[in-house]
This record gives sequence, structure tokens and C-alpha cells, in this order.
Amino acid sequence: MTANEIMAELQSMGNEGIKKILLKHGVKEPFFGVKVEHLKPIQKKIKMDYQLAKELYATGNADAMYLAGLIADDRQMTKADLQTWVEGAVSNNISEYTVPWVATEGKYGFEMALQWIESKDEHIEAAGWSTLANIVSLKPDSDLNMPMLHSLLQRVIKNIHSAKNRVCYTMNNFVICIGAYVKELSAEAIAAANEIGAVTVNMDGTACKVPAAVDHIQKAIDRGSLTKKKKTVKC
Repeated sequence: MTANEIMAELQSMGNEGIKKILLKHGVKEPFFGVKVEHLKPIQKKIKMDYQLAKELYATGNADAMYLAGLIADDRQMTKADLQTWVEGAVSNNISEYTVPWVATEGKYGFEMALQWIESKDEHIEAAGWSTLANIVSLKPDSDLNMPMLHSLLQRVIKNIHSAKNRVCYTMNNFVICIGAYVKELSAEAIAAANEIGAVTVNMDGTACKVPAAVDHIQKAIDRGSLTKKKKTVKC
């Protein structure tokens, strides 16, 4: 399939009701309003295509960008590719899911995440924290930089309540993922969550809630996440 053929198919699957819901959740125009479940058959057909993923992402259409993340050959993605993608990720679902997924499963995720959390742009900084959360849930503990993760936890404690809205949300998720997937730092993450307390994020009138970090960490521990990493972060 070519990019033009895929765009035509996505347009045919667009749904105004879905579009209205996604607009409330921070997805920005242009996009058609395609359900993720309808992207899956296209993903299954294509499997993985580095160049096609870049072409779809470059359309700026949020549906196509999400699909691009699903079919991207993550190991081929360069630092320049990832930087281009994060700069264009103005929709919440792209900055906090698509780009972090691709970065995490590629070669430069940790390096780029540390760079992105220094950004003054909310969507780029949020992408950095989301990438870090994905990395700790996927990579073996033996591959993780524990001193750096400890430092980042301390940074979250200090800055989360003054952070930009989506940065605050992704910082909170980073604490949850440290507590749920990193055995050596789990107790420290729980202590950090208790010190942080309630986290307030503007959800723009949607029914979404900010996860209570301590509760989510405990649920993950109870189901055995500390000894079982994710096989993939993409969904």
C-alpha cells in the first residue's frame, strides 16, 4: 500500500462521533476520527515499513501519525527521525504514546528522553517523561541506569506540582512505572508517590482521572509486574 492509498482508506473510516471524543482528549486537527481497532488490520497487512511510516507521519494527520507509529521499524529510526517526530507530535496521543513507543523500542530512547525532558515545549517534555516510563516497563532492570532513575524520581518530587499540565500527568505515570516494574526502586517510588500526594491535572472536562500512584503501584505489585516486563509498549 502507498501512503496515498492508506490516507484514502483512513478518510473512508473516519467517524465524526469519534472525532468529537478525540478532540476533547487533546487530539488536534487534521484527522478523520478513526478508531484504533480499525487501524489494526492495516498494521497487520503492512507489518513494518520504515519509509512508509515516515511518509504517513509527515502528513500531519493524527490518524496517519498513530498508524505510522504502529508500523515503524523502530530500530531504523535515527535521532533526527525521532526529533522530527517529537516536534510534530502536537496531539496528546502522538506525544504521549506514538513517539514514546517508537523511541522506547528503538536504539536511542533513553538518550532522546533525557534530552526531551529539558524542553520548554509541553508536548516534547511530556513525550520525554512518557518515554522514560515506557523504557522502565520494557527494558530488563539490568539494562537500566539506576542512579539516573533515582535522580529523576527526586526531580519529579521537586517539580511535579509546578509542571505544565501534560508534563505533570506523564511525570505521575513515570513514578507509577518505576514502582510497578523496577524492583530495586519500587519502594523508593512508593515513598515518592506518598510524598507527592494528590496530583491535579486539567482533563478538559472529560471523565478521565489522574491515576493514584500508590494504588496503581500496589495493584501492579500484586499482579507480579515487578518480575515481569512488558513484551512491547505498542498497542
